[in-house]
Parts: sequence; C-alpha cells; structure tokens
Amino acid sequence: MEVRLEGITKSFGDFTAVNNLNVTIEDGTLAGLLGPSGCGKSTTLYMIAGLEKPTSGRIYFGDEDVTDLPAEKRGIGLVFQNYALYPHMTVRQNIMFPLENAKVPKAEALKIAQEMADLVQIGHLMDRKPGELSGGQQQRVAIARAIAKKPRVLLLDEPLSNLDARLRLETREEIRRIQQETGITTIFVTHDQEEAMSITDAIVLMKDGVLQQKEAPQEMYRKPANQFVASFMGTPPMGFMNGKVENGKVFIGSSILGDAEVANGDVVVGVRPESWRLSQEEGINATVKMVEVIGRDKLMTVDIEGQSVRCLIDSDNEVNVSDVVKLTVKPQAIHVFDTTSGHRLG
Repeated sequence: MEVRLEGITKSFGDFTAVNNLNVTIEDGTLAGLLGPSGCGKSTTLYMIAGLEKPTSGRIYFGDEDVTDLPAEKRGIGLVFQNYALYPHMTVRQNIMFPLENAKVPKAEALKIAQEMADLVQIGHLMDRKPGELSGGQQQRVAIARAIAKKPRVLLLDEPLSNLDARLRLETREEIRRIQQETGITTIFVTHDQEEAMSITDAIVLMKDGVLQQKEAPQEMYRKPANQFVASFMGTPPMGFMNGKVENGKVFIGSSILGDAEVANGDVVVGVRPESWRLSQEEGINATVKMVEVIGRDKLMTVDIEGQSVRCLIDSDNEVNVSDVVKLTVKPQAIHVFDTTSGHRLG
C-alpha cells in the first residue's frame, strides 16, 4: 500500500511540528523516518496512524484519502516504543486481542495467532505472560499482534530504543525479515542513522519539521542534499572546511584538495573521515593533533591550513601527534556546499 503525504502541516499553538511535508512511501517498502529529537518524525507517524490530525494537507493510502478516517478504520498496525502489551494476558491472548475485537471466529484467531508467532519466532512462548519475556521477545509479541489483522500499513515508533546494543542489532534484522516476508508497507521512527541505513529501502530525513531529503540509504550517504544531511548521515560524521573553487579546483587555503565541477567562489568543503588516504609522495599537508585507536582503525584529528578535520585510517599506519603527513581524498569523495544555504553544489 502506497502512503502519500501532500502538504502536511501540524501545529500546536504557535509551534509548527511538521511543516508542509510532501513525501511518498512506495508500496511494499520499508521506510525510516529519521532525524534528531524534536524534528517531527513521531508526529508524522501519528498523523499517518490517525492519532493526530494534520492542521492542513492530506494523507492517502493508495488512492484513498484517509485524512479524516479514525485510526481504527485505516487498516494500520501500530507498535509503540513501550510495546503496550497486556501484562495479565498470555502471549497468545495478546496476539489474539485485535482479532477478537474484530469478531474473528476463535478457531481462526487461534490459527492466525500461531502463524504470526511462528513468523516472529516466538511460537514456543505462547503460554507465557509479558513479565516472563525479555525485551526482544516482548517486541516480537507487539509486532505479531500488529500484523495479525493483516494491516495495510505497519507503523513502528522507535521500536528498538529499549533494547541493548546486541539485541537491537538482532531485532532490526528480524524487522527487515518480517517486512520482506509479509510485503507490508512499513514505516518506522528512529533517531539512529545506522539503524535506518542498515535495513530500510528509503530514509525520510527531517529537521525542525521540514523534509531534508528522501532517498535510498546509500544514495543519501553518497549524495547528501545539504550540509545537515551530510553531517547527520555517517559515523564518524563528515568534516567540513572553508574553501574556494577556482577553475574546477578545490582549494583549502593555498593547497589544492581536488576537483569539483562547480562555479568559482567560496564554498564549504565536506570530506568523510573514511575518504582520506595517507600518501607517501603527494597530497595536502596536515599536522596530526590527536590519534585515537578504535579497533581496526585509527581516528586522526589533523590541522589543514588552520582548520581541523578527522581522518579514519588503518590502524597499521604509524602516526603520532605533531607528525606532518600528506593526505589525499578518494575520487568523487569531495562534497561542496553553498556557504549561505548549505545546499549541495557538487
């Protein structure tokens, strides 16, 4: 089911949480609503769910305008951050609850509940209660309950935030597997860009209620629309320097960094830490200010023409504080942004 938002704005008094949002989530895809706290992503999810009504704009499921439909008539499955399971009910009863409300015959509801539990790999836990389950198992119960009624759209509100790091990794892979097996259009809210990049077909990145970019994860990483997107996507984040372009050459101070097919003038130059390369022969001079060993890599903070950036290099390289090294940048890895708007120039 395609989900389409047209000119969606949501205001709370004088505060605008979402501002003129236009975005389409394609049928059968897994999309992540991503952004820092307060960017409007959860509000957007709640408007899609029908828990919040837009101040203006329209919401469509396929060709159907659902803007004024109550949540229970939209055909959505919703998983909250805290899972909202009934503690006095067993896993089986929790999964069956929406089916019983929909007057599904008990024998059929039992069959569906078992199928959904098997899909999320908790079929052996049906007689347990939520208090007897781990956080990851409770998460799976909540997902099974949400998809038991075969929703048109599955909505997840920060579904992994209550899990530890290892369980978060396992569970996000499970969410992807479940989505692919069911084919349900799925939208989930997260503030973790690594989480969004790892499993989504598309990322909807927001800031201050405004859409910054909607793109496939790797394409957004490779071609960020503006300086905010560039800084938000990637760990460690992209570093920025003041520079200029003259006749297709990018200068940092008096040193040539590389090429860029943009108009002459002052620019902001962005390079991801992993795009730098140590060179023995040619390159731009950099003075090492700090070295951190992070497993297989070293993260150097260097000074280039009075500006500080971070470079990620193989830990086998011997570098020390105060060393002067030569650095080059991988081809196509120099990002150039407008100094005023922050928009990507090339």
